[in-house]
Amino acid sequence: MKMTKEQARHRRKLRIRKKVNGTENKPRLVVFRSNVHIYAQLVDDETGCTLVSSSTLTMTRGGTAVRANREGAASVGKDIAEKAKAKNILTVVFDRNGYLYHGRIKALADGAREGGLKF
Repeated sequence: MKMTKEQARHRRKLRIRKKVNGTENKPRLVVFRSNVHIYAQLVDDETGCTLVSSSTLTMTRGGTAVRANREGAASVGKDIAEKAKAKNILTVVFDRNGYLYHGRIKALADGAREGGLKF
């Protein structure tokens, strides 16, 4: 029986999460992608707390919402990097959450790197 796309992503997600773990000094940068929005958050896995979050849903520019395309993903990456710097977080572990490192996911990672995060 053939696996669906969502089942394949879930399998990749579990394989990644076995290896990737975030701490308070080096939190995990988690990305979630939907058809309408893209979300990113920094998570401390030791306490289970979200330290910083950003998304196209919460970001607005001049009253217009940021779209969930590559440019929007890059701006979310830069925004989360700025918020992380404000909390003295400079290094993170990237968790692509089972998505392929391509397109919007790559744009978000590049935006976070441009913003000053290291991973």
